[in-house]
Parts: sequence; structure tokens; C-alpha cells
Amino acid sequence: MQDSQVGSVFRAVRIRRGLTQSQVAAAARVSRSVVSLIERGLFEGTSLRLVRHVADALGISLSLDPRWRGAQLATLLDERHAATVQAVVKRLMAAGWQALPEHTFNVWGERGAMDILAWHPLRRAVLIVEVKTRLVDLQDVLSKLDRKRRLAPAMAKELGWKPLAPGSVLVLPDATWARHAVARFEATFAASLPARTADIRRWLKRPARDLRGIWFLLDDTPGSTKRSAGGSMRVRPRMAMPVAAVARSVDGSVPVKTAGSTGHQGQSPT
Repeated sequence: MQDSQVGSVFRAVRIRRGLTQSQVAAAARVSRSVVSLIERGLFEGTSLRLVRHVADALGISLSLDPRWRGAQLATLLDERHAATVQAVVKRLMAAGWQALPEHTFNVWGERGAMDILAWHPLRRAVLIVEVKTRLVDLQDVLSKLDRKRRLAPAMAKELGWKPLAPGSVLVLPDATWARHAVARFEATFAASLPARTADIRRWLKRPARDLRGIWFLLDDTPGSTKRSAGGSMRVRPRMAMPVAAVARSVDGSVPVKTAGSTGHQGQSPT
């Protein structure tokens, strides 16, 4: 979908809710001209931060959907995901865990696969790990992780494990975009995955209670831009507007995937 079509989604939702551009601008704490620019698809005239403010005011969900050389991007993401899974497995094994990457399951007719299923034999703890190198649909991520956690005792029983302490962890890159995404939905994450990296590291060494959390994993592989002798170095990636987005209307309609291009110059009514 082009920028002008993205703007049409904003405009359609605003009209559906019976709001004027001025009312939306007040709720988003931006100027009316910003709302007008967005509705006309002129994203180069504003910023991603302001677009998100307006989206929040309208109840529209946005996520970046960058494109690069067609299928090569999917291959690149698969490589990053596999590398992250491998890095987590190494850390778990170093802490005394048995790790089963890409573990498939069929429990009570529910089938699927998890990135890592891990077992700590001394502490009798089971851990479900979900690795994400990007966040597209937050609700989908949380619901799938919760489902796998619910089925974990049955999976453990099939493997001869008798867990006392369950854990579920969402692994994200220790990158600016990931921390911003978590901060943006802090209330949701605090309720569903309250623990953070330091808590998880302590738990992995002595798992003795229920744990749900987010692990920001630092890329410490040789040659990584985040690896340095004095600690981590975060690099903010350059991103050019326009960008791609996923918009979901407040009345529950199916998300519309959009791709950036030259915006339409037409004037929008208020």
C-alpha cells in the first residue's frame, strides 16, 4: 500500500470515530497540520514519532515493515534468527541447562514448534524461549508464548522431566528499536513478561520460582558493532521515510499492510 493509502486509513478511522482533525491533534498533542500531512500521505513532512502519536490517538497499531531486495531480506532475517537461537543455546548450556532448539510438539491435538525448550536437571526447571529479531504483531507473540507455556508441563512429561519451576522468556536483540518497542507497550509487557535481562540471568543460574520476562540479548559475536571491550555499544540504524506500516482499525478489521512510496497531494477535509 502506498503512502497515500496509509493516510486514507488514518482518515477513514478518524471519520468512523466522528472526530475532526483538530480533535485528533489535541489528543495526540500535535498540530492539526501534522494530522493533515499524515492523512494526505505526506510522511516526509513529519516524523515517525509524531505519526505514532496520531496512531495512538486513533487506536491504530503501527509496525515497521522494511523491504530489501525481495526474498533476500527473508533469508537475512532467517540467518539472524538462527544465529540468535544458537547464541541463547550456548548461554543456557554454559549455565547448566539442556537445550532443545526448534522443538516441535503435539499436545492434546495442539501442534507447533518453539525456538528453544530447555531443562535444568538439578533445579528441575523447564524454560520456554521465544526468539524474535523483529516485532510485527505483539498480540500474536504474547498469545503464542502463553500457549506454549501452558503446554510446557505436558511436553516435559513426554521427555521424562518433572519440572518444579517454569519459565518463559522472550528474547529480543539488545538494540534501540527493541527497547523502544518494549518501552512503548510497557504496561502490556509489565503484566505479561515483567522480568528483565538481569532478573533472567540470575534465574538461569538458580531457577527456583516462576519466571516470565524479556531478555535483551547482546550480540557479542566477533565483528559485531555492539561488541566492545568496555561493554555494549548501541548503534541507532538510519531509516529513511517513507516507511512501511501495518494499520489496524479500531473496529477490528483485518490489518492492512502498507509499503511506502510517493504520497498523494490531494487536500483532506476536516
